[in-house]
Amino acid sequence: MATATTTVSRSKVAGGSFLIEDRALHEVFTPEDFSEQHQLIAQTAEEFAQKEIVPNIDRIEHKEFELTRELIRKASELGLSSADIPEQYGGMELDKVSSAIIAERVAKSGSFSVSWGAHVGIGTLPIVYFGTEAQKQKYLPRLATGEIIGAYALSESSSGSDALNCRTRAVLASDGKHYLLTGEKMWITNAGFADLFIVFAKIDGEKFTAFIVERNFPGFAVGAEEHKMGIRGSSTCPLILNDCQVPVENVLGEIGKGHVIAFNILNVGRFKLGAGCVGGARNSLQAAIGYAKQRKAFTKTIADFGMIREKLANIAIDVFTGEALVYRTVGMMDVALEEIDKSATDVAAQIRKGIEEYAVECSIAKVWGSEMLDRVVDDVVQIYGGYGFVEEYPAERAYRDSRVNRIFEGTNEINRLITTGFLLKRAMSGQLPLLPAIKKIMDEVLSGPSFADAPEGVLANERALVGNIKKIALFAAGAASQKYMQALADQQEIMGALADIIIEAFVSESAVLRAQKIAEARGEAAASIAIAMAQVYVADAMTKVEAAARKAIAAIAEGDMLRTQMSILRRLAKHEPVNTIALRQQIAQKVLEAGRYAI
Repeated sequence: MATATTTVSRSKVAGGSFLIEDRALHEVFTPEDFSEQHQLIAQTAEEFAQKEIVPNIDRIEHKEFELTRELIRKASELGLSSADIPEQYGGMELDKVSSAIIAERVAKSGSFSVSWGAHVGIGTLPIVYFGTEAQKQKYLPRLATGEIIGAYALSESSSGSDALNCRTRAVLASDGKHYLLTGEKMWITNAGFADLFIVFAKIDGEKFTAFIVERNFPGFAVGAEEHKMGIRGSSTCPLILNDCQVPVENVLGEIGKGHVIAFNILNVGRFKLGAGCVGGARNSLQAAIGYAKQRKAFTKTIADFGMIREKLANIAIDVFTGEALVYRTVGMMDVALEEIDKSATDVAAQIRKGIEEYAVECSIAKVWGSEMLDRVVDDVVQIYGGYGFVEEYPAERAYRDSRVNRIFEGTNEINRLITTGFLLKRAMSGQLPLLPAIKKIMDEVLSGPSFADAPEGVLANERALVGNIKKIALFAAGAASQKYMQALADQQEIMGALADIIIEAFVSESAVLRAQKIAEARGEAAASIAIAMAQVYVADAMTKVEAAARKAIAAIAEGDMLRTQMSILRRLAKHEPVNTIALRQQIAQKVLEAGRYAI
């Protein structure tokens, strides 16, 4: 497989700048910008999934872990499992767009997708980005081929999201050649069959540090398989460390800097999880279309019923929008990473920083994608009716498998706090000029209605609404910051409401920009379905944004100030309703005629 790079000429943009800057169409990467190489990668991954994963889903679900290992090895032969590993260590060293494409296509089975993702992502990337040359030479070539399988051991029974509160301890042995690790890790994906683990422990009970631990190290043991609600075909076990002997050369990164590894690796996991959720939604839509077209009730197929068509349209809109936000995010990453000198001695650190720049966008992709997929699988169960509740039909498994995504890679609550907190931190440090933008918005909304020129052309109304969503985000964040100052971080409900507004600002704009690009390339008539999808999404988003802003403002102000701020919110959220029923009918008709997701 040939390597792939994004070919659209774009400039690097600052992470989080979507709140205060408008993007030109050529600056935004969308699936319509895939190169021939990206298309080849997508085709290769899709063919692998259809030929190797789909026929084996039942066996995967019955925990045939040797089969999972074999499938990972087969994927490695095609280059699918080594997209993020540098070429000198046997990898493909593809761009992040390619990584997202692969993650999307592999998501035919939730269980396999989780096993594969843990191996290629959080089980391998810590060594890619933080390993010494010796560690990379020793482990990466074998991880690239699937000879050995990777896993990541951060969580503990008493410290899931609060990772730095881990109890696992490491002490230097008397021989000075080993660290002895003692403790227990919980909910470790791939634990039942992985060969290599990235394990976090506190040296002398204080210095949070990462270690590369092999399965055969003395003192290492794996507990019993967990019996899970979903992703039943993946392995999830505790790790038991009893004076586990880890050579000192297997310390990963700097002693006491394990948090740098833990948090940065999760950024990659988050955008890949978002991509996988989009792939899962597309798979569910395919199943739902097929069932709706053949299932009859009251002498009609249920695909003829308005409320079933509404559900199909909603799923198609979510796939379209999810693709827009995921590929916009990874496209920005690729532009930042293209600037890096691959021959530099600190190239891995530069790559890590390039990805960390878009921590907010990665968290948004994870939160929005996982919650979107939960909506989708719920609707698909409803479309299947009673059969949706029966194991032999695909809706039931998809429903169960989806739920864990809101817990993986940092819970959605944690990621909401990251979204708001990261932006406010950047504002306070001056890295992102949010404070001047907030002041400008506060001055504008307090001085009365704005008579600025309204957008014109395709999706003019939606572009104006996106602009107002950004203003609402800045206005609400400014009001919250004025009241709570540095203590705002302790107001989790307000932080969460602000995050919901910020998320919709990025996601809505991504959908609109994608539809605009399609219209510019194909013409407005040929882009009618994409335009309709953006119109529906933004109309619904404004309702969510207004509700979140009301929640936040009611907690921030009272009396005359509350009435004033609510009046401002009403002005910013004011919009003419669009006929979303008719638009959804158009979208449903398109996907039903195509028999699949189509724009």
